[in-house]
Amino acid sequence: MEISLRARVRAGDPDAFRQLFDEHASVVHRHAVRMTGNWVMADDIVSLTFLEAWRLRERVLPGDDSLRPWLLGIATNVARNTARAARRHQAALSKVPPPDPVPDFADEVTQRMADTAELAAAQKALSRLRRGEREVFTLCVWEGLDAATAAEALGVAVGTVRARLSRARKRLRKLTELELGGGTEGGTGQSRVQRPAAVGQLPGSHQQAARSTQEKKRTQEQKR
Repeated sequence: MEISLRARVRAGDPDAFRQLFDEHASVVHRHAVRMTGNWVMADDIVSLTFLEAWRLRERVLPGDDSLRPWLLGIATNVARNTARAARRHQAALSKVPPPDPVPDFADEVTQRMADTAELAAAQKALSRLRRGEREVFTLCVWEGLDAATAAEALGVAVGTVRARLSRARKRLRKLTELELGGGTEGGTGQSRVQRPAAVGQLPGSHQQAARSTQEKKRTQEQKR
């Protein structure tokens, strides 16, 4: 009888963990990127997630179900802790004098600008949600977990997941409409639009044309 992957992971089988990593590392990384909006931080979260999975291996319950929800739950907790550590680190750096300028390596990341821009837009909207709503949205919508599985991954009730997901959807819809309308939440969404000049015309061209005509008349009268 073949031993399930869950049983092998629980027993601390190194080959089982290699298989676990090969099958789910990309999923965990994608989830981490969506949670943090930071590619480098996501790499760290993947490493920390599997280290934490090894530490918690004895808590894996018997069965044949996929370990993906279990890993995503660990990754969510790791992302929380990593974000808190990053904020503390940033606060400490803000007290240090700025370093000397460094060369611009923008050309090296040009090929990823499109993905980064899309990710930044999504992160901007998601960052305005409550943490619980944000976590439920990423797990249920982006990772495709059902409410019960997401609840198990997060350690909360199924009803809590459904309520948070409903609020997150409504909130994101409102934020998207505000973004498309160019407004801000709580405001009118209207902006002052400056009427453009006529085609081919620069600001002040009427006055310049009038002065030019007058000068030509004066020149012609002097010649006479």
